[in-house]
Amino acid sequence: MHPAANFELIIGMFLVVLGLHYLARRLSLPPAAALIIGGSAVAFVPGLHGIAIDPELVLVLFLPPLLMDGAWFTAIAPFRRHMAGILSLAVGAVFFTTAVVAIVTRMLMPDLPWAACVALGAILSPPDAVSARAVLQRVKLPRRLTTLLEGESLLNDAAGLVLFRFAVAAVLTGSFDLGAATGTFFLLVVGGIIVGGAIGGLWVFLLRRLGDDTLMIAATVLVCWSAYIAAELLHVSGVIAVVTAGLTCGWYQHVVFNASVRIRALAFWQVLVFLLEAAVFLLIGLSLRGLLDRVGGLGVVVDTMAEPVLLIVLAVVVARFLWIFGVDALVSAGCRLGLTRHQPLGPRAATVMSWAGMRGVVTLAVALSLPAAMPARDLMLVTAFVAILVTVLVQGTSLGWVIRRMKPPEDGSTRPPLDMHAAETRIFQAQLAAVEREAIGADGTVLHPQLLRRYRTRATAADAFQGTSDERDMAIASHFDVIISAVAAGREELVRLHRSGAIDDETLHDLEHDLDLEELGAVAAKG
Repeated sequence: MHPAANFELIIGMFLVVLGLHYLARRLSLPPAAALIIGGSAVAFVPGLHGIAIDPELVLVLFLPPLLMDGAWFTAIAPFRRHMAGILSLAVGAVFFTTAVVAIVTRMLMPDLPWAACVALGAILSPPDAVSARAVLQRVKLPRRLTTLLEGESLLNDAAGLVLFRFAVAAVLTGSFDLGAATGTFFLLVVGGIIVGGAIGGLWVFLLRRLGDDTLMIAATVLVCWSAYIAAELLHVSGVIAVVTAGLTCGWYQHVVFNASVRIRALAFWQVLVFLLEAAVFLLIGLSLRGLLDRVGGLGVVVDTMAEPVLLIVLAVVVARFLWIFGVDALVSAGCRLGLTRHQPLGPRAATVMSWAGMRGVVTLAVALSLPAAMPARDLMLVTAFVAILVTVLVQGTSLGWVIRRMKPPEDGSTRPPLDMHAAETRIFQAQLAAVEREAIGADGTVLHPQLLRRYRTRATAADAFQGTSDERDMAIASHFDVIISAVAAGREELVRLHRSGAIDDETLHDLEHDLDLEELGAVAAKG
């Protein structure tokens, strides 16, 4: 296809995205489901060439920014508090699901090598970060469950990808060393943390010195790809590197961004993530035609693959239930015996967690990267696609209903000491103290009475001023300088409250947005 035609196809694809999102809103459907269904329908439009997806390009193009978006807004304190639960899902559930799928696949196809069965399990085992985000944005969950699902989606791809690579290598070489594989796994994780931390630290260093809004936003956008590519070049986990860099940048953005950069960067980033996320699900649907052509058509799939594929997908769903309920039973027993302080989820929350296991772009991209020599490669491709369809279209669309039926209880112990009103009171007190320091002279003269009377408008201040034009401009500039100082004092107090654990990330972002708007208004009014 001509390069210009490729570009036209991309533009047409994004126009389809807008239409499908609008249709999903009108029909009260999850956008992810609408995009997959719409993409599948578009794939069979007469005259339209099949969409060939390069799995390596998909991973490097889509995965870093979408992981970065999740890590950027991850609440660090709850993330640390629930790290044991997150690792149980991101590592334990991935390994357990891989084992279950491998066993079921081997039972269905005894001639298939164990390593190939494990490879299929690794493809299907990690729930997808993009799919999780798309669903979590539309449902209301208790804080603990949201933290567990978001944390799982950030880390589980690393475990799945490592398992997949070891399994493929075992198929191709005919040998597998468990000790070497375990050591390599930890090396990949630790290396990813080091690379991501270094990239995040470099980002903080640069942003303190760039001094230009556009350069700061551009540098921020490039962090995710820089971390991923650098880690992959060093043969460590690119996923862990992106997550580490995202957590670092998200933590420091409150002190290195000014109001203008934060408002503009957030708006740009939201649009970028929306387009990339939508493109992922549309591409999944568009790939259906090429997949069917590769395996011999829909008839071949139905006649020869339907039963094993559906049983394997069922095993994927059941394995998640078994792991979550099993671990929760152990935690509950440990609590009764006084062996652990972790509180169990309970059956209602465990059911919601078990049902929230959507697969997505990583599963498809990894399946497409299977070498041609892999036994049962066509079956693996079809199974991966069916797993995505079933989990997104069935679990994703019904998750809201499951949450409403189960009504998982909120974990009150995770609530911060201060609510929104109390945090605002602290900020107002800090701002008032800053205004009083600058609005009252050393001799007790009130220099800015309008600020002490709750920020009169610029026009009122200008009309009331008696003096030359230059003196008036200086007075007005001084007026808004005090406002900007008050905003800075409020922001400093807000960050202090967050760092001390007095408020949560949601309160931080809400009040920070208010302060940013107040600062931008003062800067614009100052001229």
